Amino acid sequence: METTYDVVWPKAPRGAQAKRPAARLDTLVGKRIAFAWDYLFRGDELFPVLADELRRRYEGVEIVNYDVFGNLHGPQEHELVNALPDALAMHRIDGVVSGNGC
Repeated sequence: METTYDVVWPKAPRGAQAKRPAARLDTLVGKRIAFAWDYLFRGDELFPVLADELRRRYEGVEIVNYDVFGNLHGPQEHELVNALPDALAMHRIDGVVSGNGC
């Protein structure tokens, strides 16, 4: 019996192209910041601490909690991640803190 293998050429075009990151916010004063999380590593402990510290440091900062956007790693991962840009726009989000665990 003959064995065959599929071969991938290492110089093939990249599947995903690099994108320029968004410009950083100059300040968080008065901004709406979203927390996005994959529900994998201690976000339920860490995000409240971070929210308190951001509110202490930046006057008028508003936090939109991760539960608004759902579990970005769960059974609805693809739908929620695809819907995230619209959800961020709907909530008038200026910046995102994304917590991804392992």
